[in-house]
Amino acid sequence: MSPSRLPPPASVSAAAVATVVGFGGTVALVVQAGQAMGAAPAQIISMVTALCLGIGLPGAVLSWRLKMPVVLAWSTPGAALLAASTLGLGWSTAVGAFVIAGLMMVLTGLVPALGRLAERIPAAVASAMLAGVLLPFCLKLFLVFPTDLTLAAGLLLVFLVMRRLAPAWALPAVLVAAVAVLAVRGQVALPAGTGLFGSLAPVLPAFDWKAAVSLALPLYRVTLASQNLPGLVVLRAAGYAPPAGKLIFWGGLTSTLLAPFGAHGVNLAAITAAICTGPDAHPDPARRWTVGVIYGLFYLVVALFAAPLAGLFIAMPTGALAAITGLALIAPLTGSLAAMMGEARDREAAVLTFAATASGVALFGVGSAFWGLAVGFIALAARRWIPARA
Repeated sequence: MSPSRLPPPASVSAAAVATVVGFGGTVALVVQAGQAMGAAPAQIISMVTALCLGIGLPGAVLSWRLKMPVVLAWSTPGAALLAASTLGLGWSTAVGAFVIAGLMMVLTGLVPALGRLAERIPAAVASAMLAGVLLPFCLKLFLVFPTDLTLAAGLLLVFLVMRRLAPAWALPAVLVAAVAVLAVRGQVALPAGTGLFGSLAPVLPAFDWKAAVSLALPLYRVTLASQNLPGLVVLRAAGYAPPAGKLIFWGGLTSTLLAPFGAHGVNLAAITAAICTGPDAHPDPARRWTVGVIYGLFYLVVALFAAPLAGLFIAMPTGALAAITGLALIAPLTGSLAAMMGEARDREAAVLTFAATASGVALFGVGSAFWGLAVGFIALAARRWIPARA
């Protein structure tokens, strides 16, 4: 490649920043999701490795083939949904739910009518369910204060200051500060037997109707509504014409193939995509696809060293992990709350959905995310089908 065809330094830095923000900002949540699903440390390492491989390789290939910066990510709201589950279904059953959610996404990509139908579901209800899933994690941040005031208050201060000075670097700064405090205390360690390189530990999926209803369906819904659809909007805003069905299909297929290794969901990125799709990443829109390739290569490097990176969070004290996760989800919670209250006529249904989901209620072995959606849809149906008296 001639020097004139080499990507400018800004492209490399944009891809690097997006990788640091995407991985460092929410890997703690992915670890918590694995722990909540009953995964062993080796299986959580496999989960992180598989997700990074699913982000890196397909993203680089799609960017090269479509000649646009296709930036993939793991499903952050999906990880929050898993981490909030109290059903105790087991890792193999969770993996079965990942497979079902991936296949649902594949079907959505293949059948355009399904994608259009999904887009017609009121954003208020979908956002309310996501807000209900995220709220408990943000509340846990403040529950750390009585037991570790120095750490919790210090991380909150770092977050608030960095959000003003350099918003994109707020979460990496929180992560660095947390590791520094824990290192001074002698609380930084890796699980016994953790190697240098990432590894894959396949599990035979177990399929259960409760997991399909409680995990697979909400996981598919929040991933589509909170990741894939906004990701398409980011690409369109940057002047590209993304093939929606093809991108959703490949994200779903990647998720399905990597699900036995623990990947809960690979999808289009939204926030990190904005870093890689603007003119700051590359002045030439026709060559900006190279940023997507570089981003994918960075994630392959992260996958190579996933074991120590994930192991650091696996061994982290519970309070520190809760504080980091809570701060990482402040921005998504803010966006979800704003979206759920955006349409005045849907606010009552949204609040009911939010309350039911955040309550953590489980009925008949089915988790609160499903019941939140059910209550929201019933409220919408009552408003639209039952005429109100003057």
